[in-house]
Amino acid sequence: MAKFIRVALPVPLWRSYDYQLADDLSVTTGCRVIVPFGSRELVGFVLQADCTPDYDVSKIKPIKRVLESSCIWPESMWKLLLWASGYYHHPLGDVLAHAAPVALRKGEAADYQSVRRYIRTAQGEQIDLQQLKRAPQQQRLLAALSRDSLTPAQLRQQEYSAAALKALQDKGWVETEVVKPDPEPWQFNAGDEALRLNPQQAVAVAALHQYLQQTQSAGKVWLLEGVTGSGKTEVYLQAMQQVLERGQQVLVMVPEIGLTPQTVARFEQRFKVPIVALHSGLTDSERLQGWLQARDGQAAIIIGTRSAIFTPCKSLGMIILDEEHDSSFKQQDGFRYNARDLAVKRAYDEKLPLVLGTATPSLESLANVEAGRYQHLQLTDRAGEAQHAKHKIIDLKQQRMKHGLSEELLARMNQHLEKGNQVLLFLNRRGFASALICHECGWVSDCHRCQKPFTVHQQKNLLQCHHCGAQQRIPRQCGDCGSTQLITQGVGTEQLETVLQQELPDYPVLRIDRDSTRKKGQLAAHLTAAASGEYPILIGTQMLAKGHHFPDVTLVALLDVDGALYSSDFRASERLGQLYTQVAGRAGRASKPGTVVLQTHHPEHPLIQELVNNGYHDFARSALAERQQALLPPYASMALIRAEAMVEQDALLLLQAIGQHLQGVSEVVVIGPMPAPLARRAGRFRFQLLLHAEQRKFLHAWLQRQLPQLEKLPEARKARWSLDIDPQDFT
Repeated sequence: MAKFIRVALPVPLWRSYDYQLADDLSVTTGCRVIVPFGSRELVGFVLQADCTPDYDVSKIKPIKRVLESSCIWPESMWKLLLWASGYYHHPLGDVLAHAAPVALRKGEAADYQSVRRYIRTAQGEQIDLQQLKRAPQQQRLLAALSRDSLTPAQLRQQEYSAAALKALQDKGWVETEVVKPDPEPWQFNAGDEALRLNPQQAVAVAALHQYLQQTQSAGKVWLLEGVTGSGKTEVYLQAMQQVLERGQQVLVMVPEIGLTPQTVARFEQRFKVPIVALHSGLTDSERLQGWLQARDGQAAIIIGTRSAIFTPCKSLGMIILDEEHDSSFKQQDGFRYNARDLAVKRAYDEKLPLVLGTATPSLESLANVEAGRYQHLQLTDRAGEAQHAKHKIIDLKQQRMKHGLSEELLARMNQHLEKGNQVLLFLNRRGFASALICHECGWVSDCHRCQKPFTVHQQKNLLQCHHCGAQQRIPRQCGDCGSTQLITQGVGTEQLETVLQQELPDYPVLRIDRDSTRKKGQLAAHLTAAASGEYPILIGTQMLAKGHHFPDVTLVALLDVDGALYSSDFRASERLGQLYTQVAGRAGRASKPGTVVLQTHHPEHPLIQELVNNGYHDFARSALAERQQALLPPYASMALIRAEAMVEQDALLLLQAIGQHLQGVSEVVVIGPMPAPLARRAGRFRFQLLLHAEQRKFLHAWLQRQLPQLEKLPEARKARWSLDIDPQDFT
């Protein structure tokens, strides 16, 4: 009798596929196999090791190869991935592929990479280092190799001379060996001494330690709400120590790559244990090695961004998710999961403590605190001698402006700079200007694929669309009338940098945005330079808004937030409140007092008055009450169906057909279809259908029944559609 297996493939289809297994091969659930799929070969994941096909077995193809004999994830992670596929209503094969490192998706072995390293030869061991006193670089390198072997990366990091290495190799004193790492258990060793805690920090650490001392514990979530600069990281470190001392691992999640280097550095100072970082800035090989070290228990601390939630750990003892409010934890394309919510699910499943830290809690987390699902820990005082910053609003009406800077702000900047302090200017708009227009006829240089103005990048002489990535050279003439009178409109970080170099030539300016940190290592280098005080003036986008510690920054200015005051997105006020509070938190973090300046044309706006006078804490509570009255998340459940097509009518007809299928259930309200806020992107027309239900269970049960039917709609052949559960972004 032939044997058949069921396989999930990384394709956007809701079905699995059956393949024939040779008699001499064996598989288990969760292992990888290479199978034929049309004209391609794909890496799939075994769902069932022995199945009975429900169609003609003569049409079933045999598998090509088995890549391993056991599941690449532990059982708890496998269950989490199955649950995530069901909750987000996303094809299981695509979920499994997303959770695996890219190298494993490509079919590479789940094994450690051989490492090349340099060692002293037997002849080199006999050499007296004094013989090399006239060759100090060779002497230094040979002395280092007498203590331990060195990898090429270590040689570069410690700045050993390549010429000295070659000279020692030519003499036969140093040779290369290639070895595979031998997994070894790690031992806990403390580094720098722990800081003294204030009373609120001590209460938070005591609560976590009390939980960790329980012999039989269930999963539990703490919301650690601490004002910026209140010492949340020190709470993390002291809570982690007890976990590490008993040989367990800690998973630490941060929202962006920019926070990873400083987090790793801080933890390396405190704990002398193996630490791995997992983020999109690594090569496929580097990411696989870190993933294996976590899975096999070689890494004590795993620090990563959103996708790190899928990292298997041999003996996980705690999860910490910093800046839990950040929308970066939500994947916005493909498999649209929320890493924060999956962290909560994982903590309960694996009976772990989860700490959600933030200065500006999401309204969802605050609602869970009110419902008793999370325990609330608060830090209302800044750590050490730091004081709360003072807030100042500058009314821009009838003010003279210089490229987005008011005269009052420039005067304040001069005062702080003359005292030897740093100034941070926040402008969430990269590039030189937001549009290029003709001064004579009003023509605007638009992206034809998105029907939105190109952003001007003057240093590269480019116009770039920040929606689809299209680029072109800056034209010399108007596209309509041929005039050469082209001017820019709006101010970006690049223009702001140029203006400040002219206005304040005595003070170096450092710009930190996506354009200035594209190359590997640039972001870490810029952040180090900013923290050292090398640059008195810092300009940044959201990359600088959270988590960074610049002790000499005493003035923070937000140049333009008015666009968020009248947004149609119901989350806009929450995000503005979080952004304002996070940016303001960069001021006065050490012993120097700080000031926060907000430039606006609407100083009387209720949201601005609430934030400046009462702070985020009061704003969030009133916003939560408004959400409850309006039956908006977190007091209701939402799903968003998006459709896009090259022909506008195709996308609209698809959503109309989907909407008709979804009618007839009183518990679920269908809103739309309607054009997306960004109605056209990359040449495709975009429409949306919003689903709203007061209870989550009704919405999910309904989707579970209807989704298989939606795939079969004839309109789906001309347009593509996607489903977003608990949407965070409506653009």
